[in-house]
Parts: sequence; C-alpha cells; structure tokens
Amino acid sequence: MHSYDEPVYLISVVANMLKIHPQTLRQYERDGLIEPKRTQGRMRLYSQRDIDRMKMILRLTRDMGINLAGVDVILRLKEQMEKMEQEIDYLREELRQSNKNGVVPVGKAVVKKSRYDLIIFED
Repeated sequence: MHSYDEPVYLISVVANMLKIHPQTLRQYERDGLIEPKRTQGRMRLYSQRDIDRMKMILRLTRDMGINLAGVDVILRLKEQMEKMEQEIDYLREELRQSNKNGVVPVGKAVVKKSRYDLIIFED
C-alpha cells in the first residue's frame, strides 16, 4: 500500500479514474491548481492527495459552476485555513503544557467561542 502523498499514478490512469481528458490535468497544472511530481524522464506522477484535490476541483467547477480562477482562490483560502487551524491546535497544546492545572495566569485571558479559543496575552 502506498502513502497518501506518494506519487504513483500516471496521467492516463488518473484521467481514466476521474473520467476526464489528460489535457484537463495538464491545464490544471498550467494554472497552478495541481503540482504532480515528475520522474527523471519528466513523466507526471500523481499521489492520492493530488487525486483528492482534483476531485474537489471537479466538484467546484462541474457541480457549482465556479471558474478556475475562483477555484484557485478557494483552494488557497482552504490551505490558509488549514494552516491556521494547525497553529491554533499547536497554541492550545502549548497553553495546556505550560499551565497543566487549568488556571490562566494574571494578565492573560482565554475566551472559548465555538470551535476556536481566543487567547489574549497582554504584556
């Protein structure tokens, strides 16, 4: 079994899996929406992560009618949100580790709202 990020699928296999023309995949690459890895012979290889990303692109374009420029914006915002969520998780863990008894030091505040914690550190 291959890892999620391991590039193993040729362009013809991916095109067949997604029921699209290989030229569509090349267009997505030219537009910067996907970045397949390359062999030393310059053949494109796609990972399962790449395939899942293309499935999202196809859903956005086919089902929702979003053009490729809009898809690019959506994907960039999604990546930015994922990075921010990772940072929030890291900060939560750091706060837990620095304050295992659950008390917030004077001059600092934690506000819980929905899925995120707002942490304010005053100097």
